[in-house]
Amino acid sequence: MKKKPSTKKIGIFATIGVLVALLVFAFAPDGVNAQEEEQQAAAPVLEVETSLPLYETITEWDEYTGRFQASNHVDVRARVSGFLEKVNFKDGQYVHKGQVLFVIDQRPYQIALAQAKANYAQTLTTVKTAEDNYKRVETLRATGAVSIEEYDQRKQALAHAKASLKLAEAKVDQAQLDLEFTKVKAPISGLVSRDRVNEGNLIDGGSANSTLLTTIVATNPIHFYFTSSESNYLKYVRLAKDGKRNNPREQGIPVEIQLLDETDFVHKGKLDFIDNQIDMQSGTIESRAVLANENNLLEPGMFGKARIIGSAEHKAIMIPDHIIGTNQSVRFVYVLNDSSEVVSKPVELGPLHSNGLRIVREGLSKDDKLITNNLQKIRPGMLVHTSQTNVVSGESELASLEHSQNL
Repeated sequence: MKKKPSTKKIGIFATIGVLVALLVFAFAPDGVNAQEEEQQAAAPVLEVETSLPLYETITEWDEYTGRFQASNHVDVRARVSGFLEKVNFKDGQYVHKGQVLFVIDQRPYQIALAQAKANYAQTLTTVKTAEDNYKRVETLRATGAVSIEEYDQRKQALAHAKASLKLAEAKVDQAQLDLEFTKVKAPISGLVSRDRVNEGNLIDGGSANSTLLTTIVATNPIHFYFTSSESNYLKYVRLAKDGKRNNPREQGIPVEIQLLDETDFVHKGKLDFIDNQIDMQSGTIESRAVLANENNLLEPGMFGKARIIGSAEHKAIMIPDHIIGTNQSVRFVYVLNDSSEVVSKPVELGPLHSNGLRIVREGLSKDDKLITNNLQKIRPGMLVHTSQTNVVSGESELASLEHSQNL
């Protein structure tokens, strides 16, 4: 039978356990803290690249979306009715003004012209007879050998014959014109669409419901239409009034256009039209740019983005658009202070200017050191290291300047 440990021994063991626990509790934090400090000292300081903002005199641009339209568009319709006899063009080809596109059966109109000419000749004979009769009574009137009634009748007959002659002449002109209209000619030079009516079909002509035969568009030059807001319109008017920009209605202003698959505004044009009133429903006003299209790259209906001068020249700070962060509705950038600490600065932004550079209205100075890399790894208050400070790249002359600064 085993002996139970004495109460004295149990008390000694308990006392020793308490002392051990107190020693562990007293010395463990210092050991952990020391270990953490060693790990932090061993960890390398994150290295970042910094850039100074671009600060220079610029002119801001306003951007708008719109579509191209032909500078001239014509629906080709016949002026006379008849059977379509011939189509003289290939679908989509370039046609010249006056070129014969369609020919309508001319035989009925040739017959009508022959009848009109015959009627004219007959009426001309009637006029000759009436003139001879009038001349006879005119010589006898002085002697009283002819009555007044006879004289008046022959005079009126001559006037009637002359009026009939004019009517017959007009009918000849009308018949000639109708015969000419059997050849449907291109009213403008440009690109023709497909033939909407094939040979052998009966077409209507000479009315508002005449058969549409094809369409022609003139695309060189070509127009680009877009709308701007009432506030922007007021801004442009005030700029022109203050002499900071040309009056678009009088001198016109440059317009640059970018296509859907392009990364830059390579197409140059000029604003040549602004509508005469603000649309009361949308609060916008329509404008038009005209530009050359010699290689026929631009087609009516194409989508494009236009930009026009939106300010006078002024000094501005610009930064790369990709370094701007967002915290809910606040935009910010990371900068480096004199103690090599990361600082978050809220900024008020303007539009994109060029080559990915964003205009900064407020929040930065031209001497702030922008952090341009490792943006996902840094946080405000973090100590970092940098070996070089550059001027941000851009399209201006200042973009080529580069200097270094050891921190």
